[in-house]
Amino acid sequence: MGTDLHKKEMRFVYGETLNELIAQNPNVMCLEADLSKASGTNPTVLNKYPANFLNVGVAEANMISLGAGLASEGKVPFCASFTCFASRRVYDQITISVAYANMNVKIVGTAPGITAGPNGGTHMCFQDLAIMRAMPNMTVLSPCDAYELRACLRWMAAHRGPVYMQLIRMLQPQVFDDGCQFAIGKAVRLRAGGSITLVSTGYMTPFALQAADELAKEGVAVDLLHCPSVKPFDAEALVASARRTGGVVTVENQSILGGLGGAVCEILGEYHPVPVKRLGVPDQFGEVASEAYLFEKHGFGVKHIKQACRDITARSRK
Repeated sequence: MGTDLHKKEMRFVYGETLNELIAQNPNVMCLEADLSKASGTNPTVLNKYPANFLNVGVAEANMISLGAGLASEGKVPFCASFTCFASRRVYDQITISVAYANMNVKIVGTAPGITAGPNGGTHMCFQDLAIMRAMPNMTVLSPCDAYELRACLRWMAAHRGPVYMQLIRMLQPQVFDDGCQFAIGKAVRLRAGGSITLVSTGYMTPFALQAADELAKEGVAVDLLHCPSVKPFDAEALVASARRTGGVVTVENQSILGGLGGAVCEILGEYHPVPVKRLGVPDQFGEVASEAYLFEKHGFGVKHIKQACRDITARSRK
């Protein structure tokens, strides 16, 4: 695929990486529920490996059940759909057929959070990180760019056990490069500083990077932890950073209840309580709107990240 992945939409990198994985292991399967063009696997995977491609139609629960059956026979199924369908709609099937049975099924939720924009509130799932990280046996991932997506997919194919991953469909700014390696349960320090700890994941990490770089010009040194592994979570890196800075801001393309911010508060509450500000979507449903509008409405764009970092830095110094 070369070294220019950042020039491609994330969904196409998903399809191309599945082809790579199928070439290495013919047991890798691509399962779709009539959204394969949206997922980037049609025609990429369908044309090259039709025997490894299954479209079950608009029947997401059946897709998960079929995936569990295939896993029981030694296959490695990747089951993709819009995030709302890949998590909320099929939560019981995932719980019983995949997690409880500890089956080797990979679930991919596309167009997470506000990136579902034109499809509106019914399709904006702000809860998937929260509900998936509460499920026993489930690993939860949220890569931020194309290189990290590819690294996560390679890890998923080699790992034995249930995994849920958010997949941003659109083009994403480059954060990593062709040498990106994914390490489960580890945060990636993108900026080092002693003023404030900023924790991000997935879609929000490029915005967090922008905020950190702009704050540096003001003399606010941000310790930026990007967490592609939402579960298991890098508690050690978080606590060590919070000890140095004395305050934490979290930002996620999710509800502030139970996801990344929830994980951070649970860990800090138990091991090192400090002031925390959670940025993301409040306890509300989504709507048909642009990302810019939703950032402004809910207060988690770049300017809001910067202000929260200033506020928590001032508070922690008192």
